[in-house]
Amino acid sequence: MLRVLILGGIGDATELAAKVSNISCIEAIASLAGSTRKPVIPLGNVRIGGFGGASGLASYLREMHIDILIDATHPFADQISQNAAAAAQEVGIPRLMVIRPPWEKLEGDNWLEVENNLDAAAALSNQAKRVFLTIGRQEIATFSNLREIWFLMRMIDPPNPDVIVPPGLIIRDRGPFNLEKEQEILLKYNIDCIVSKNSGGSATYPKIIAARKLGIKVLMVNRPPVPPGEQVPDVETAVQWLLSKLAIL
Repeated sequence: MLRVLILGGIGDATELAAKVSNISCIEAIASLAGSTRKPVIPLGNVRIGGFGGASGLASYLREMHIDILIDATHPFADQISQNAAAAAQEVGIPRLMVIRPPWEKLEGDNWLEVENNLDAAAALSNQAKRVFLTIGRQEIATFSNLREIWFLMRMIDPPNPDVIVPPGLIIRDRGPFNLEKEQEILLKYNIDCIVSKNSGGSATYPKIIAARKLGIKVLMVNRPPVPPGEQVPDVETAVQWLLSKLAIL
């Protein structure tokens, strides 16, 4: 029996866990960080919570006799990916990253690409009045000093009580989103700029299409670098990679 640990954080991880659960000779454990209060729970064995850094993850891999580690975390969960790389190397097991392709700028897009949220906040000054902030809840304090801008902030869970939030309105929702409703939001709140992470995938891409259609600027936060290692762009390729390992191990 091959034991696989799937580090989750995006819908791809849930889909991968479901597909792997149907493969004989493979036992999968899906791990969620627990940062979302009501996460979508994958099929099969699930653990929720952190590991305590790279050393804690390495200990877990040994304790649970994990043979393969699959990193299917969010493209911006760079610390988790770095920990996964270090832990897999320490234990000496194969590691695969499932990294969906980033969105690419198309004709009609008005993007300003920035390296992080601090750069996005700096770029907003004197360029926008009503901003659709779609970066989640964990870093919204980065924009809290921009008191002259009104923010529509979308997130799954509310921010922690001690977090200073920018002026504006918080709406709680979870993707996937559709184009018609995204356009309605942009028009209803008179949005003149969107701040978005380049997460890739289809679940949140409609806001980018809506911005293109309405001629709205997008501040696109580029992804952090990923650690070296094998990577695939989607779930199907990850399953094929796993099957190839099954034939070897």
